[in-house]
Amino acid sequence: MNRLATPFAWKGLNLKNRIVMAPMCQYSVDAKDGTPNEWHYVHYVSRAIGGTGLIIMEMTDVEPNGRITDRCLGLWSDEQIPAYRRIIDEVHRHGAKIGIQIAHAGRKAEDAAEPVAPSAIAFNESYRKPRALRVDEIEALVVKFGEAARRAVEAGVDTIELHGAHGYLIHQFHSPVVNKREDEYGQDRAKFGCEVIAAVKSVMPADMPLIMRVSAAEFSDGGYTVEEGIEIFRRYQDAGVDMFHASSGGEAPVGSIKPAIYAGYQVPLARAMKDALGVPVIAVGLLDEPKLADATLAHGHADLVAVARGMLRDPYWALHALQATAAKGADAAEWIPRQYQRGY
Repeated sequence: MNRLATPFAWKGLNLKNRIVMAPMCQYSVDAKDGTPNEWHYVHYVSRAIGGTGLIIMEMTDVEPNGRITDRCLGLWSDEQIPAYRRIIDEVHRHGAKIGIQIAHAGRKAEDAAEPVAPSAIAFNESYRKPRALRVDEIEALVVKFGEAARRAVEAGVDTIELHGAHGYLIHQFHSPVVNKREDEYGQDRAKFGCEVIAAVKSVMPADMPLIMRVSAAEFSDGGYTVEEGIEIFRRYQDAGVDMFHASSGGEAPVGSIKPAIYAGYQVPLARAMKDALGVPVIAVGLLDEPKLADATLAHGHADLVAVARGMLRDPYWALHALQATAAKGADAAEWIPRQYQRGY
């Protein structure tokens, strides 16, 4: 059996296969306005033509100063909705489903005049020291996450992913390395994430699943382990997260515990989360080899597999992976676009 080609359904999300395009920043916005342009249109639509089951649009921020750079996407204005809708509608025309990753960079906002974070701790010596957020500012950001999600729904997305990984704002709040607050947001490091989840779920259709990308474990000295992370993620699950996208690290410079980087190195983290939480999990991390991606599903380590750099190199990675893992003599016509079938 070709597990990559197996359909997947969860709540109202129905995918033709189990291949996910992981969100990857393009740093290609014009005029710093945060609105997707022709580059983004071609980038995402070509991966839909290329056979991807679920495309997750890159980190899209809830306010201008919440972006990694001024050339990153944003969804802070209703005027931005039509540009997203144009991409989403065309992706749907080619049989793929599409979500969007909503986020705030926090202390990793490189072009912000004044980065903000749970605590006034810089990411490293190359980054500016952020200002610690006031409680009223935290509450305002929760509203902004909800408003960005509302716009995404109006644009026609099939799912929403919250970015709670790689050292961005939600992760900063639940990280003991970054969050040194003494108020309620420090005493309960999952509080901000839970409030964001509630705000986002309140504007999503009941049958639309909410995905959360998390760093399953931290690699900084004093960071949380996967077992400790799962306790945080269980809180997020109770708050309304339907699926998790399991990555790792990114919160601060790597400490004494360094991960070994090899093909599929994060799959054990995905399996640990799947076993503990009992919800669908997306595995990611050097899964560019189709047979490894297929085996990850076959062994039950994850429900979906996400590919990032492999899809930067090859817009048709999904078609090629499905072909590579198909049984000998299988007819590829079911997943190859009609216009391209004579090439196969």
